Amino acid sequence: MATDAILTAISPAQTTLLQQYSDARRATQAACASLTAEDQMVQSLPEASPTKWHQAHTSWFFETFVLRPFLPGYKPFHPDFEWLFNSYYRSLGNEIPEKKLRASFSRPSLDEIRNYRSHVDRNVTQLLQTQVVSYDALRRIVLGIQHEQQHLELLLTDIKHAFYTNPLHPVYRETIAPQHATQAEAARWIDFAGGLQQIGYALNSDDPLDFCFDNETPQHCEYLEPYALQNRLVTCAEYLAFMNNNGYGRAELWLSEGIHAVEHEHWESPLYWQRSNIDSTGWRVFTLGGWQGLSSLLETPVCHVSLFEADAYARWCGCRLPTEAEWENAASPLITAGANLLDTNSLHPRAGNSTKLTQIFGDAWEWTASAYTGYPGYAPLPGALGEYNGKFMSSQMVLRGGSVATPASHIRATYRNFFAPQTRWQFSGIRLACSLAKDAQQAQPEEVLT
Repeated sequence: MATDAILTAISPAQTTLLQQYSDARRATQAACASLTAEDQMVQSLPEASPTKWHQAHTSWFFETFVLRPFLPGYKPFHPDFEWLFNSYYRSLGNEIPEKKLRASFSRPSLDEIRNYRSHVDRNVTQLLQTQVVSYDALRRIVLGIQHEQQHLELLLTDIKHAFYTNPLHPVYRETIAPQHATQAEAARWIDFAGGLQQIGYALNSDDPLDFCFDNETPQHCEYLEPYALQNRLVTCAEYLAFMNNNGYGRAELWLSEGIHAVEHEHWESPLYWQRSNIDSTGWRVFTLGGWQGLSSLLETPVCHVSLFEADAYARWCGCRLPTEAEWENAASPLITAGANLLDTNSLHPRAGNSTKLTQIFGDAWEWTASAYTGYPGYAPLPGALGEYNGKFMSSQMVLRGGSVATPASHIRATYRNFFAPQTRWQFSGIRLACSLAKDAQQAQPEEVLT
């Protein structure tokens, strides 16, 4: 379908899209419901943003890329919002406030931001309920919904860090859903034959609701040597064994930048772990449900580790991290049903309890050994939207699979997340890989296998 084609009646696609839009916007609102206005102003690290800003920026996205170009007679909510809530789209030609200063935005007020969201919602609804909606407009709304879901995840990880850095350590939610399994399945290897495999998403351009980000294209072939993945994510107990074996003090295990980060940032454990003489392990962990003794989480996946920590742990085991092509090849036949994603409302990783390949989706994002760059033949979206992904293809590493903060409708096997290798505030974990399963099992320390 040509991108300038016109849908001449209210289509099933429009009805579906209006429901998806409403669901995404309500999910953001629900995530903010327990937060005070003061909570929503906090920005506790440069990579994060205040909750209030997330709500405004996602509305700015719809206003900028959907309503201004596609809704005739649209009246912007506020003239200054066009530049105030621009994140990094420099080709729009507007001033962009420094990201590290977002916590200083005491004005506009939270009530005004909520009014802004309502204004945008009314106008997007009006657009979708009109008789003539362009294909391009529908595609932009789909992208905006995905963008909203990305910021919902960021909102949750950002508020977790904000509450952790608060000396009172506020609790986001009093109860975390109970674990479905109290004991993780024994670690074992799943073999994959490799060979020539298709990687990436094949977008159906005739369907305005079919979606992937531009960095998931084009679909292409990659040759994979035979390899194996561990059936589940690395647990807190297994990572604690690495720590107790002086893992953070053994320079031979670490990439050069990694050991520098350990020394400069004084890392001795994953983010949110704190020494405690109350718990039998000597540690406690801060969660969205408050502090929990590590002894109650030993069987759950370790998370909030950097690429450097994930890589060092894999080396300690005599293994490695998977490439993103290996991960995608293994994940492609699997579905997200039953995965511990945001929809479970658990807000924390659960123990993996299957001998089969499990926790591929949800629980924690999985670091890969792959640098974030464009696929062969990659082309960014035209115009300002081309800045969405392509401009970050430098000094980043790829993560796959989603986390407990990722909406289920947002993730798929081809999804490519990316962060700088020192990043720890996301729900990021570890899955081991090896070229030959027998080699890894021979090299892996006994305490990790038991």
